[in-house]
Amino acid sequence: MLNITITESAQQYLGGLLAKQDCEGIGIRMFVTDPGTPKAETCIAYCRPGEEKEDDEVMELTSFKVYFEHRSLPFLVDAKVDYADDKFGGQLTIRAPNSRMPQVNDDSPVEDKINYLLYDEINPGLAAHGGMITLEEVVDDIAILRFGGGCQGCGMVDVTLKEGVEKTMLEKIPELKGVRDVTDHSDRSQSYI
Repeated sequence: MLNITITESAQQYLGGLLAKQDCEGIGIRMFVTDPGTPKAETCIAYCRPGEEKEDDEVMELTSFKVYFEHRSLPFLVDAKVDYADDKFGGQLTIRAPNSRMPQVNDDSPVEDKINYLLYDEINPGLAAHGGMITLEEVVDDIAILRFGGGCQGCGMVDVTLKEGVEKTMLEKIPELKGVRDVTDHSDRSQSYI
């Protein structure tokens, strides 16, 4: 059972937008980008016939279907989509109080495990130097990372990457084979060392 609310006014508003698309069977997709991290964003997009995914959860509303990305479901618990008229025409709001909360277990996707480890264990230690690391993507079980703040251009970044970050990640996320840094470290304007 989905614990997500789409108010009647939001359904009417979204239904009107979908009707203007002139596409039979079009619905919406709801998902969270960078779930479980401080930069999480809850999104709604059109979902044309054939764009559904096999593991989507589907909510059937009166005039359209809503497809929820399976990976996003734990982060959409208690989410609410609402529409309110105002003097400028109206505002669609999406409130997803759990979108930025880490929701990690043994069955979580590797990206969620990496983001949890970065934001819960690794970045707090780097914050003392004004640094942080973000996950760009995972390719062939290799975590592609980007260093920022005081870590970008730091002379100790190789040691931090190999002896700290990679060692911790491989120990706590056994499905990973390694990590790679894609940061341009030639810019030393913000570096700690």
